[in-house]
Amino acid sequence: MSAAVTLPAWAKINLALDILRKRDDGYHDLCMVMQSISLCDALTVEERGTGFSLQSDGFTVPAGKKSLEERACDAFFAALGRKAPALNVFLKKNVPAYAGLGGGSADVAALLRYLRRTFAPEMTDAKLSEIGLSIGSDVPFCLRGGTAQAEGRGEVLTDLTPLPDCHIILVKPDFDIPTPELFARVRVSDLRERPDISAMCRALSAGDLAGVCRAVRNVFEEVLPEEERRTVDALKARLVSRGALAAAMSGSGSTVFGIFNEIDTAVPALDALAHEGAKCFLAAPVSREQVQNS
Repeated sequence: MSAAVTLPAWAKINLALDILRKRDDGYHDLCMVMQSISLCDALTVEERGTGFSLQSDGFTVPAGKKSLEERACDAFFAALGRKAPALNVFLKKNVPAYAGLGGGSADVAALLRYLRRTFAPEMTDAKLSEIGLSIGSDVPFCLRGGTAQAEGRGEVLTDLTPLPDCHIILVKPDFDIPTPELFARVRVSDLRERPDISAMCRALSAGDLAGVCRAVRNVFEEVLPEEERRTVDALKARLVSRGALAAAMSGSGSTVFGIFNEIDTAVPALDALAHEGAKCFLAAPVSREQVQNS
């Protein structure tokens, strides 16, 4: 039996998201700029009990189904060719579900980092990423962390110059958007509001926060149902009117984020939106080193 270890599971936002084409395997090829943020779940792992057990204060796994975390554990030890030890996992949820923030993928990534560090420190990043991809498309980025361009399903990653220091307000509307439902609405040839990802990468290289913000865009916003798009557009407008340099929906939604240069602007904006009844969070960029060392 080992002492319990508590790990952060860092959420992410998509600074830019483009959908390039639908693939023969049913997935879509994407091009994105992804950023780890300080909003995180807390994953506590302890070697005790029998088999794999998961408790959470934020969700319940449906009867007869395995959680993402248990599937990740099974895949990890299958790759090692050995039986998994007894593990008890407790998950304290802070990241909203079905929110475009990669909460489930971040939890899986935190567990996989723990498993490699504890049981197979010789495992390569590529192998760990392959295991992660078998669980979810965002897991490879959540394993890597920081600021990165993501292509393919999201598993082809290129490190980028870190996002300059800034403050990020996250606003979660009262509706959820399951990712498969939104992908089903996509007609790639009809997409018009595409991000200039090359311009964003150049701005990151130059440390130009304003330039990054000018390139912030998410094509998923185009395919939202009408009522949901009105809500997202209204939240973006509120954030910009209160000083955000840019605002967009993250991932497949429904969270909207705003990027602020000054904390003295971000905090009053957060307070105002919370006073209006919005579910809000204040976050900051997290580096690849922070993620790797967590």
